[in-house]
Amino acid sequence: MTTPQRGERFPDLDLPDHTGRARTLSELAAGDPVVLAFSRGWWCPKEQRYLRELTRLQDEFEVAYTRIVVVSVDEPAVQSAFRAGLGARFTFLSDAERRWLGRLELGETTDTTHHPYLPTTFTLHPDLRIHAVYHGYWYWGRATMQELRLNMRTISRAVRDDFEGP
Repeated sequence: MTTPQRGERFPDLDLPDHTGRARTLSELAAGDPVVLAFSRGWWCPKEQRYLRELTRLQDEFEVAYTRIVVVSVDEPAVQSAFRAGLGARFTFLSDAERRWLGRLELGETTDTTHHPYLPTTFTLHPDLRIHAVYHGYWYWGRATMQELRLNMRTISRAVRDDFEGP
């Protein structure tokens, strides 16, 4: 498998969440658009900064029927503590066993200590079709919060029959 690209369907990840409960990406999408962010992990200052910004978006996302999901190689207990510290209510998925890391070809090659994910964000339609991909090895390659808002607007317009009103 190669890194999924725009227009393709993202694989339906099956991983434990921050509580250790088995989850699938399609279950978490629950028929709504999704921001799927792959993160190096709690220990990276860039990830801490970026995830604080995503956390600031959660109220908007909740009222707009859109989802945020974060994937990292951190253990569920570590994710749970990090999530609580951020004040995040969205789901973190743990790939501590790195089952998807190689299959998605999203491993960061410069960190030989943690063997984390390459910071990459996908915006997804409810059926997991990819709308956009942002590669964030360099911080400025990451999606801005405004880009995420605009992506969610575009996806919502495409999938909500009543987007323009009744």
